[in-house]
Amino acid sequence: MPFRVFNLAEVADYLNLLESAVEELARRGEIPCERQGGRLLFRHNAVDEWASRRVLGFNEESLKDFHRRSSAKYHDLSSKAAIMSSLIQPDWIAPQMTSRSKASVIHDMVELADRTGLLCYRSELLESIVEREKLCSTALSGGLALLHPRYHEPYMFEDSFIVVGKTIAQIPFGSPDRSTTDIFFLICCQDDRIHLHVLARLCMMCHQTSLLLEMRDTDNSRDILQILLRSEEQVIQQTPSC
Repeated sequence: MPFRVFNLAEVADYLNLLESAVEELARRGEIPCERQGGRLLFRHNAVDEWASRRVLGFNEESLKDFHRRSSAKYHDLSSKAAIMSSLIQPDWIAPQMTSRSKASVIHDMVELADRTGLLCYRSELLESIVEREKLCSTALSGGLALLHPRYHEPYMFEDSFIVVGKTIAQIPFGSPDRSTTDIFFLICCQDDRIHLHVLARLCMMCHQTSLLLEMRDTDNSRDILQILLRSEEQVIQQTPSC
């Protein structure tokens, strides 16, 4: 999958966009693509990297729309559609991290990922996260960062998972508003479609609920997990069906 080449119809389906919208993005040079004769070709890794940055940069309405469409296509919008409970466990939450720099946060989050028992290639994950951060920071306004590897290689993990860290001190992590960061999610998904949906859902949870404020009020990992689950349920209930 990482080296696959999409045609126009395939990339439109992957991104939940109309073919005409993808063609317009290509015409404006906003999406990485190649032209062979009269055809547009899209390399999987380049498109996935572009899509992740696009989701992180969505405004509120665009994020809601993408989350609704990706949910409706790949997930049931009932209460059973919750995915955080299958991706996060209390032991995968570090509520009092002592990291004091961006490099140490990345290192400590990878160490936390390694403790899940689901990470097969620790050094490759670390390298891929560092490469992703060099493109542009995954930090967002509000004091959070949604770390993820640059490339999503299925062999790197035994299963998809998320680890969560909260630092004792605020860390300069490259937020677009230049604010500091103290809450970190590391998203490790085997499937690219799930990765984009998880990314959108976490953005919704962080910006549309009181998730971050509640997380900052406790240093108990089990409490934090329950806060996450309640926040996700709130987002699901607010997401209209197509």
